[in-house]
Amino acid sequence: MTGGRALREGGARDDAARREHGRRRGREDALPPGPQHAFLPGREDGPLREGWRGMGAPGDGAGPYITDIPPELLARVPVEQRMPGRGRDAVRLLVSRGRAEPSLHAFRELPDLLRAGDVLVVNTSATLAAAVDARLGGEELVVHFSTRGDDGRWAVELRVPTGGGTTGPRPGGPAGAVVELAGGRRLVLEEPLAAGADRLWWGRPSPGPYAVPELLREQGRPIRYAYTERDQPLSAYQTVFAVPAADGAGSAEMPSAGRPFTAELVARLVSRGVQFAPLTLHTGVASQEAHEPPYPERYAVPGATAALVNAARAGGGRVIAVGTTAVRALESAADERGVVRAAGGWTDLVVTPERGVRAVDGLLTGLHEPEASHLLMLEAVAGRAAVRLGYARAVAELCLWHEFGDVHLLLREDSRHASHC
Repeated sequence: MTGGRALREGGARDDAARREHGRRRGREDALPPGPQHAFLPGREDGPLREGWRGMGAPGDGAGPYITDIPPELLARVPVEQRMPGRGRDAVRLLVSRGRAEPSLHAFRELPDLLRAGDVLVVNTSATLAAAVDARLGGEELVVHFSTRGDDGRWAVELRVPTGGGTTGPRPGGPAGAVVELAGGRRLVLEEPLAAGADRLWWGRPSPGPYAVPELLREQGRPIRYAYTERDQPLSAYQTVFAVPAADGAGSAEMPSAGRPFTAELVARLVSRGVQFAPLTLHTGVASQEAHEPPYPERYAVPGATAALVNAARAGGGRVIAVGTTAVRALESAADERGVVRAAGGWTDLVVTPERGVRAVDGLLTGLHEPEASHLLMLEAVAGRAAVRLGYARAVAELCLWHEFGDVHLLLREDSRHASHC
């Protein structure tokens, strides 16, 4: 859900320059930062929706922050393709807490950075092949299937093909329009998902209802963003934690914080005494251009996960969410004291610094865009200083952004854990 899971158009890479610069810095997958990035004081006037703000505020003393991502720091292919012979866990891990200097590690070092009694909360939602070619009248479209409603309708986003497998924005609707899909299937557009918003629309399968998951299995492909270099198989977008749902439900976009985990790394963590607590949140289609706050999403927190989280917190262990989706689901199931109970259904929770977090002590996530709404969640978990210092270090160390990039562990500044990572 790398919401916040937003798009930046990427330029072409000079592979020779990337490799040469990578060798000079002791790595194989980065280019030197160019003039496209800058560090500026905090601002409150970015193009966010009302009630949302950029990172930082003038005079908060937390240091500089990134206001643009250099194109060469966009991860265009998975790490195992950037570095043949290496696994998914070959990405790097940035660790931030409070105003301390962030540290940089190999992701494979994660077992050494955690301790017995810590709990990693993971999202088991499988990624769907949610992009399907379509036509509306004489117009060629790509439909992104986002979220299935309780009444059999699907929230969908209509996109315009731009060539090379990527798409551009298009307003939704109009109401009553019939979108033609493969195999004689149709989708009748009915109304916007939210009042005043035109990106996502409710569409009703017709004739039917037909099985949209079956359509996606037959005709779909993973949603791809313009910063990526080429199409990837669906397997590249599945995490080791993904469990296919019996009803075909899943995520329109990969819960990408879990991507660097491998079976071997999970085994090492378990042998270290770190426990895993599964939950499910099916991510919808993020706003690629507008950086919108997240819409309601389906989630389920099992009773066993609630019990494990509560026991860890009572015993002094840390609860670390793997991804913003895990934070949203777990916090939706927590009461004001941080006690988690089995819960499920729809959540419209938006975690902000003002709301804070109640059950989470840390967050493992990707690197987000400067105006992504998820940055507020990062601040809620670790504080603004940790986020600002972490992002400054990420650019200085040429960390890579987005779902195929490096990852960031943010920890709450808490005296109970001050002597540990």
